[in-house]
Amino acid sequence: MSSEDVNDGRRRFLTGSFAVVGAAGALGAAIPFIKMWEPSAKAQAAGAPVEVNIGKLEPGQMLTTEWRGRPIWVVNRTPEMLEALGGVRDELRDPDSAVEQQPGYAQNDTRSLKPELLIVIGVCTHLGCSPKFIPEMEPQAFSEEWVGGFFCPCHSSKFDLAGRVFAGVPAPSNLEVPPHSYLDDERIVIGIDPEDAA
Repeated sequence: MSSEDVNDGRRRFLTGSFAVVGAAGALGAAIPFIKMWEPSAKAQAAGAPVEVNIGKLEPGQMLTTEWRGRPIWVVNRTPEMLEALGGVRDELRDPDSAVEQQPGYAQNDTRSLKPELLIVIGVCTHLGCSPKFIPEMEPQAFSEEWVGGFFCPCHSSKFDLAGRVFAGVPAPSNLEVPPHSYLDDERIVIGIDPEDAA
């Protein structure tokens, strides 16, 4: 065996060893860099779907939960509340929900999958205040003909019991309907559309 054969073998061995060590080093450096781009557990939890139990929500009541740092309102509307929706139609800025503030499956008169249950983000579309739920169908200081809904005390925006905005108020659009789906009659998931829940 000549010294040239020994050197070629050694050269191949050293080249292969350096390649393996270099690849391992590059991988070791890349993993923390790639992990840095993953959202933190807190960020993942903030955007994660939220399951809400509505089994004890009585007709006429509102339940508040949180999704993505915003309040989510679930209102169990009574038959009287549903009937009142038609009476204010002419007073609304966007009665047909033409402006996309809701998924397609909630683009109807009740803005919901199930007529009795309204699910909206409880943030005024004007400057982000939180309107008050005023379900009473009786005259109020801000409206002589109030038939229930939401009133924003910051700048007097009014929304009906479907979250539709009245004309002539600062809020430019209806309350937003988040993606949601039903697991069963007592549980809903905020953040997942019905087609994705299956």
